[in-house]
Amino acid sequence: MSATYTFDVFSSLDGFGAAGGDWTGYWGKQGPELLEHRLSLYDADQRMVFGARTYRLFAEMLAASTAESEVRDPWVTRMRNLPATVVSSTLEGPLDWPDATVASGDAVDVVARLKAESDVPLRSHGSLAMNRSLMAAGLVDRVQVTLFPVITGQTGVDPVFHNAADFDLELIESRTLDGHIQELVYRPTLHGAAR
Repeated sequence: MSATYTFDVFSSLDGFGAAGGDWTGYWGKQGPELLEHRLSLYDADQRMVFGARTYRLFAEMLAASTAESEVRDPWVTRMRNLPATVVSSTLEGPLDWPDATVASGDAVDVVARLKAESDVPLRSHGSLAMNRSLMAAGLVDRVQVTLFPVITGQTGVDPVFHNAADFDLELIESRTLDGHIQELVYRPTLHGAAR
């Protein structure tokens, strides 16, 4: 049986994964419900999958942060302590991550192998370009979008679905956190693919 793969991403309403300017992490909209829910997502055994760029960003942010920083929110610490695979043709181990390995090669091949071999679900937080490729290859079982109530038209960076293929989405879960943050979980199907 194939392991479930979840592409987990934060987004502004206008589809950006981050913003410059004076925006802070979570666009300054986080509350206790969001943070508690994020922590609960990492309770179960699972394997994280990151592209090289996202791994580098996480490693740099964590190295530069203090214990009180939101970069070290409990869910991030729990995520960092899960086993991880970093897909990269440029990185070499050992990595500054407790239980991470580098898998060299094309992400589609690496993740197809992980899905076939893993006894636990797979989750990727961020890694936008890699996950767009994995979606196009039919390897993403769930797209989990945490939608923050902001529009970052002037300062938005990292468009989440820039140049992605076309997909039909089946909503399989939704929740409102802290009264204003939406979490939407979809099952993606390549548009026009036989059902």
